[in-house]
Amino acid sequence: MKTALLQGRGRLAMLAGLFLLASTGAWLLAQSALADKTAAGAEVPEWQQTEQDMKVFKTPQCGCCTDWVVYMRDEGFTVEAVDVSQQQLNEIKQAAGLSRELASCHTGFIDGYVIEGHVPAEDVRRLLEERPTLSGLAVPGMPVGSPGMEMGDRYDPYHVVSFDDDGGMDIFSSHHQP
Repeated sequence: MKTALLQGRGRLAMLAGLFLLASTGAWLLAQSALADKTAAGAEVPEWQQTEQDMKVFKTPQCGCCTDWVVYMRDEGFTVEAVDVSQQQLNEIKQAAGLSRELASCHTGFIDGYVIEGHVPAEDVRRLLEERPTLSGLAVPGMPVGSPGMEMGDRYDPYHVVSFDDDGGMDIFSSHHQP
């Protein structure tokens, strides 16, 4: 009886080992495929492609989003603005890897980077010039005085936040600080 029990446990251990080996192999293959894709330069999804400098997704009723697009055009960027439903916009944000704490009212894409919210043109230019290893920039929320959110002489302090694929965030720049 003891021998049969040991043999049963031995088989179980062997099956567990085989499962672990197969799982590890599958994981390594997936990582290899991901590395090959990254090394070759990840392709831009079709829905992000544009002949313009930037493609911005927004809801049609959002006036500050429209104001930001006009501001970016005035700053020399060519921008394709695409009106979508709020549900579609949320799906785009999720596909772009944006967390809730980074979210704003519109999401743009330029040269492989995500631009979330009312990011000033000078910061987009700096991002494109320096080309850091980041996913993009965000101005979380809708701070008063940021481009597209002008309200007279009122300027709330805000940060432009850089973020990466691993969830890391840092302050890229600060505006209207005392």
